[in-house]
Amino acid sequence: MEAPHVPVMLDEVLDYLAPAVSRPGALAVDATLGAGGHTEALLKAHPDLMVIGIDRDPTALTLASERLRDFGDRFVAARAVYDEIPDVLAAHGRERADAILFDLGVSSMQLDRPERGFAYAQDAPLDMRMNPDDHLTAEAVVNGYEVSELVRILREYGEEKFAPRVAKAIAAARSQAPITSSRRLADLVRDAIPAAARRTGGNPAKRTFQALRIEVNGEIDTWRAALPAALDALAPGGRVVVMSYHSLEDRIAKHELVRRSVSTTPAGLPVDLPGTEPTFRILTRKAHRPTQTELDRNPRSAPARLRAAERVATSTGEGGDS
Repeated sequence: MEAPHVPVMLDEVLDYLAPAVSRPGALAVDATLGAGGHTEALLKAHPDLMVIGIDRDPTALTLASERLRDFGDRFVAARAVYDEIPDVLAAHGRERADAILFDLGVSSMQLDRPERGFAYAQDAPLDMRMNPDDHLTAEAVVNGYEVSELVRILREYGEEKFAPRVAKAIAAARSQAPITSSRRLADLVRDAIPAAARRTGGNPAKRTFQALRIEVNGEIDTWRAALPAALDALAPGGRVVVMSYHSLEDRIAKHELVRRSVSTTPAGLPVDLPGTEPTFRILTRKAHRPTQTELDRNPRSAPARLRAAERVATSTGEGGDS
């Protein structure tokens, strides 16, 4: 078995979820199981807790299940995408969860496997699928998308300010021969970006690889659907923790949590009308960032932003939108 990877912002995750997962018979959903580090810590800290771990990657499920086998039936693995949380709960005879954790983005386990094609520092086929059964690959995107579409995803998902230059370089190269390896793509990106801009900010290919991974796996569209579904599936008093690594993911989380934390009663009324009360209480005034200690231990945690919220009971007896 591979050495376990270091879970990002583990202490913060445990602290924010503790009031919800310490309840008798509590159920948590680790919506992005990965290597299972967060789930392992939760199960150790709360002996009465059950966790359903969701991942679309069968390799992740296999490795995490091996890591967590000593917890017996307190851990259940489910191969699914995180926008399917209500279906996963229903399949296990549950309607609500007491806690839901999202640790978005690519896992260290995927980055460290060259054959998966996620890492720009290693040469591998351009794959980047989290679910190997999916059809779309990074190679198909790089060689098949129109230049305008490449520019769009590089700007939107990679926040690449030189997106037109990178997209034109890709188009010129693929007209000579298909781009099939991560090293060739990384070299193309590096050469397309002005030398002055390459001197800071790490490997210049990282933004392009991030954009391709998000496009291949449909991560933004999935996230837009997943968070509302997850919040609706929380029991009153339940808590959600979201760790994102991309500004767009974080904005989606912030907007949805804020939307549910304010009253929808028309302005001027002295009290909230039934069914218009806030349904969530935000626990993080602003997104938490990794400490320097964590950055020293795990440099990959640098982009992480953590937000947390608690579902509150309302006059209708529910904690979610109707």
